Amino acid sequence: MKVTKAVLPLLPLCQRLLPSRLAGLSLALLKATALEIAILAGHLLLYPSGIAQERRTAPPLPAPDSPDTTRLPTEAKPPVVLLHGFIDNRSVFVLLRRSLAQHGRQQVESLNYSPLTCDIRTAAELLGRHIEEICERTGSAHVDVVGHSLGGLIARYYVQRLGGDVRVRTLVTLGTPHSGTRVVPLANAHPIVRQMRPGSAVLEELAMPAPGCRTHFVSFWSDLDHIMDPLETACIDHPDLMAQNVRVTGVGHLALPVHPAVATGIRQALDAERTGAEAAAHAGGLTVA
Repeated sequence: MKVTKAVLPLLPLCQRLLPSRLAGLSLALLKATALEIAILAGHLLLYPSGIAQERRTAPPLPAPDSPDTTRLPTEAKPPVVLLHGFIDNRSVFVLLRRSLAQHGRQQVESLNYSPLTCDIRTAAELLGRHIEEICERTGSAHVDVVGHSLGGLIARYYVQRLGGDVRVRTLVTLGTPHSGTRVVPLANAHPIVRQMRPGSAVLEELAMPAPGCRTHFVSFWSDLDHIMDPLETACIDHPDLMAQNVRVTGVGHLALPVHPAVATGIRQALDAERTGAEAAAHAGGLTVA
């Protein structure tokens, strides 16, 4: 089953750059570029703090009920696992995990995979072991995953090809090249970059049938993402997946895991209890001023 929202094909370049829209597009691009530069500068400062793996802690015990207090049973929200992109680390999620914690997500964890990782499959196996450890430690049967860029592709491989749909309830991807990106051809020297190219063996595996996949996918893609070539590659298009694509307007690639408006959209995607079809029917694009 495929559920798609906000996946309308982009207009041809000649139509997008009509004189009446050129000024607005240029201004939006200028603002997005300035924001990307500011985020990059801040992230370079935070990067050293995220090199080491974070310390694992047991979830906090619930406060004991007083004898005269009656509490209605509530279903605990599953842990959230954050997975960074290529040549990055968990520090990219500082603001997002704070936002999630402030809105009721008590168990949020990040996984660092080595920048020397050369295979998406190997990283997906590592993710699977990490998720099993979280479930054992927290007693939760499921987790939610948020993956930025390459991190979303690793998580999708785990879900589709390694049986991870048993554990992952919702997978949110941010600027992930689901169909491959052609940006920066010289980067092909790195094996994992070659796996992110259109037509790679890994992407062909992800295009194979995945009947009965239980995970709900939500893919955020930006019309100003300079890493996605073409832009629509950040959308999920698979007949067997419950996939919802959300277009983000006004931010670039680095801003996706940082911008508060995107964080709000992520929280809504993780907290949605309706089916994929109902979620898609109520979802729209995100416009960041």
